[in-house]
Amino acid sequence: MDKSAKIFIAGHKGMVGSAIVRQLSAAGYENLVLRSRAELDLTKQADVFAFLAEEKPHYIYLAAAKVGGIHANNTARGEFIYENLAIQGNIIHGAHLAGIDRLLFLGSSCIYPRDCSQPIKEDYLLTGPLEPTNEPYAIAKIAGIKLCDSYNAQFGTRYVSAMPTNLFGPNDNYDLNSSHVLPALIRKAHEAKSRGDGQLVVWGSGRPMREFLYVDDMADACVFLMESGVESGLYNVGTGFDITIRELAETVMDVVGFDGEIVFDATKPDGTPRKLLDVSRMRERGWVAQTGLRDGIALAYTDFLNSYERP
Repeated sequence: MDKSAKIFIAGHKGMVGSAIVRQLSAAGYENLVLRSRAELDLTKQADVFAFLAEEKPHYIYLAAAKVGGIHANNTARGEFIYENLAIQGNIIHGAHLAGIDRLLFLGSSCIYPRDCSQPIKEDYLLTGPLEPTNEPYAIAKIAGIKLCDSYNAQFGTRYVSAMPTNLFGPNDNYDLNSSHVLPALIRKAHEAKSRGDGQLVVWGSGRPMREFLYVDDMADACVFLMESGVESGLYNVGTGFDITIRELAETVMDVVGFDGEIVFDATKPDGTPRKLLDVSRMRERGWVAQTGLRDGIALAYTDFLNSYERP
């Protein structure tokens, strides 16, 4: 990418979008186009089309999305599928109409079947039923991938899709009603320590296995894909290693400095039993994650302390 190229980062205030902004800025890209939701509502088609036609960025990073953990996905199912379909459709079609042929779409590893073989290859897409708790969100993300593929095939665009594993880091969501497991554990462990509790309650059985990627590594992967000239296709982005939720909770407790007992709430859902991405395609292109899990959690905890609003 030309350092002077105009680059639109959709969702620049979110965890992934803000990390992409940091990565691009550190790499010397200065012509970044950023719009808050108050300035541009990405669910409003006419506004998005007009914006893209006027700005005509050379590149788009589509990191905007409605996201959340198991509880949020399972209780706001209509909102998750509608808002994500709207955002993706508006930006991808609007980019095509404006003659913008370079775009990177950010998806999610929940696009893959609930019980597919591990580690998960990109080819496993649409080979089995999805995890029911986040099916609407997953279907929206699958539609985004297929939009990119279909526009490439019909219109000659160069839209690529990156599927991250579970992300965490600066600007994460620590709301216990809508957050993912790792930020929720950071907040729970911190509050348990602050109150002097003897226990940390963790949803589910603790047996599911998950892979986690520090968000700045994800941003690095996104910029890597664009800079290396990848023009199409689906790429898993992760570490290639996973741990149990129990091990994750123990690591978080160690970082936070809470030495209580873990209690598992079996009345809460586990979600997918295991979700480990096969990251061979990225490794073959020369990209690997740089931040270890414990180091990343320590960085995330520092960010949490800097942003946490105490009762």
